Amino acid sequence: QVQLVEAGGGLVQAGGSLTLSCTASGSGFSTLTMAWYRQPPGKEREWVELITSGDGTIYARSVKGRFTISRDNAKNTISLQMSSLKPDDTAVYYCNTQPVNSYWGQGTQVIVSS
Repeated sequence: QVQLVEAGGGLVQAGGSLTLSCTASGSGFSTLTMAWYRQPPGKEREWVELITSGDGTIYARSVKGRFTISRDNAKNTISLQMSSLKPDDTAVYYCNTQPVNSYWGQGTQVIVSS
């Protein structure tokens, strides 16, 4: 298992941009499929997008074309570049392996105001 720390959240107006980061500790990061998840207020946590060890990416339909996931294996990090943000993107954002195989971090809060 890896330990995960998310950062970069904040308050942004609709249409704005934000970049999140996730740092993982532990070995074997480069071999892992990593993913971003989010939990909107009052709702279940949902998968948003993933990046494979070979840099392949898959996005949820709700964020395709607006969010871009990337990874830096030298730094054990993944990033999430978010643009054209909508109020519906308001959530606590988490990273984890895909499938989930690590304890959840504290997440980072993103609030998109209309």
